Amino acid sequence: MNVTRVAARFVRLVEGDPPALPGLARTLRRAYPRRWSGLFGQIALFSFVLIIVSGVFLTLWFKPSMATVTYDGAYPPLRGIEMSEAYASTVELSFGVRGGLLMRQVHNWATLVFVAALSVHMLRRFFTGGFRGPYRARWLVVLGLLVLGMVAAYSGHALPDDLLSGTGLRVAEGVILAIPVVGTYLSSLLFGGEFPGDDIISRLNVVHVLVLPMLMLALLVVHHKHVRYQERVRQPGDATQSGRRTGQRAGGAGDLDYPLKSGGLMFIVFGVVVVMASTIQVNPVWLWGPFDSAQASAGSQPPWYFGFLDGGLRLMPAWNVDILGHELTLSVLVPAVVVPGLMLAALAAYPWIEHWATGDIGDDDRLDRPRDMPVRTGLGVAFIVFYLVLWIAAGNDILATVFHVPLNWITRVLQVSIVVMPPLAFWITKRICLGLQLRDRENVLHGRESGVIVVSAEGAFTERHRPISAPDATLLTSRPQPAPFDAGPPADENGVPNPTFPADRRREMLSRFYFADVVRIPAADVEQAIHGDEFVQAGGHGAGEGRPLDL
Repeated sequence: MNVTRVAARFVRLVEGDPPALPGLARTLRRAYPRRWSGLFGQIALFSFVLIIVSGVFLTLWFKPSMATVTYDGAYPPLRGIEMSEAYASTVELSFGVRGGLLMRQVHNWATLVFVAALSVHMLRRFFTGGFRGPYRARWLVVLGLLVLGMVAAYSGHALPDDLLSGTGLRVAEGVILAIPVVGTYLSSLLFGGEFPGDDIISRLNVVHVLVLPMLMLALLVVHHKHVRYQERVRQPGDATQSGRRTGQRAGGAGDLDYPLKSGGLMFIVFGVVVVMASTIQVNPVWLWGPFDSAQASAGSQPPWYFGFLDGGLRLMPAWNVDILGHELTLSVLVPAVVVPGLMLAALAAYPWIEHWATGDIGDDDRLDRPRDMPVRTGLGVAFIVFYLVLWIAAGNDILATVFHVPLNWITRVLQVSIVVMPPLAFWITKRICLGLQLRDRENVLHGRESGVIVVSAEGAFTERHRPISAPDATLLTSRPQPAPFDAGPPADENGVPNPTFPADRRREMLSRFYFADVVRIPAADVEQAIHGDEFVQAGGHGAGEGRPLDL
C-alpha cells in the first residue's frame, strides 16, 4: 500500500465515503454529548486507560509474594524490620524507583475517578430513564463494569500487604466466615489455610492484574457495540427522530467533532488525575507499616466505594441465631452479604420491574426529565440517602473524635436515620416533582407570568401571562400521561375465572403506585396557548378589559 493510496483513503474518509473505513468513519461521525452530564461515561473510559497504563508500570516492580524479608531499602524508618516481600517492593517502588510514587498515586486516583464517574453515569441513566427498551442490556453492562471496578480496586488496595490493607482483608475474612455452610471452605480456599495464609497476595495479584481487567475490557467492547449500533437517545422535548430509528447519524459527512473533543477531554482527564496525584497524597503505605494480624490502627477506614459495607457492619446490632446447632452471625451476614446482594439485585432488575409496571410508556429512545417520573426519582433519591447514611456510619468513630460526641449517640442517630430518612427522602422528592409538574401545567394552560398587572373596571387586579414558545410547549407536553393498569374483573361474564388475574392485580397495584398521583395536562388547545394573543390573563379567559397598573 503506497502513500497515494493511504492519502486517498483518508480523503474519502473525511469527505464522508464510508466504504473506505466503514467502522472508523461511523465512529468519527458520532455526535458528541451536548450536555456536561453526558461526559461521565467518557471520563470513566479515559480513567480506565490511565489505570491500565499505570498498572503496567507498577507490575514491573511489584513482587506479589508473602515471603518474609528484612527491609534495607531507601526508606530509613523501616530499615531492619521484617515484612513481606510484597510490602517491601511497594515501599521500594515508592522511594527507590524514579517516578514510582507518582505512578502509584496516579493509579490510585485514576481508580477513584473511574468508580466515581461510572457511579454518576449510572445515576444519570437511572433518573432520565436511559435503561428502557433496548437499552436494558447496556444498563446491565455498565452495572457489571461498576461492580468489577469496585472489586478490582479493592483487590489492588489489598496487594501492598500494609497494616491498613491487611485490616481490610481481616474484615473480608470475617464476612466470608459468616456465610453459612460454605463460608469456612471459601475462606480456606482464598487464603490457602488459616488467615492470613501464604497465598492470598499472589492469588489476588492474578485476579487484579489479569482476570478482572480482561473481564472489564470484554464488557467495554460489548458496551461500545451497543453504543455504536443503538445510536444516541433523544433528549426531552426533542421532536426529531433518533438515528437508531431513521438510520441517520447525528454528525454530518466529514464532521470530526467527536474525535477532536473526545481527545481533548482525554488529555484533560489525564492532566487532572496527574495533578491530583502530584499534590494530594493517598494511601501512604510506609506510614502504616507492614501487616500484623494482632494489630489494627485506630481510625482505619475502607476505600470510599466500600464505605457503605463498613457502615452497615457498624450499625447492625448484635444478632446471632442458632439453627439446628449451627450458629448464624446475622450481625455480619445481613449488612455485609444480604443487604449488598439485595441492592445489586434491585439495580439489575429495576428496568424489568418498571417495564412490568408501566409497559415502557412513551418512546424508549427518548430520555425523561426526572420530574416527569416522580416515583422513579423518589426511589433513586431514597437509594442515595440509604447509601449515604451507611457511608457516614463508616466514619462514626472519626465523627465522635472530631466533634467530641459520644460514639453511641452517633450510632443510635444513624440507626434511626437508616430507617426513617429513605422513606422521608422519597416522599419529599415525589412532592417536589409533583409541584414542578403543576407549574408546568400552569405554564401550558395559562402561559408564564409577565409581571404586568391589570386593573379591571371593577377594581380587580389580574396579571397578564405570556404564552410559552413552541419548543417549551413541546418539552412540557411531551411527557407520557398513562393511566394506571387495570387488572379487570377476576372472571368474565360467563363466570370463567381469569387465570392471570392474581398477577394482573399485583401489576395494577404497582402501576397505581407509579401513576396514581401524576399531574395530568388536559386535552386543551396547545396551539392556542402557543400562538394566541401576546398577553393572556392568569385565568386563561382572554385579554379581558382594563388598564395596566404601573408599579
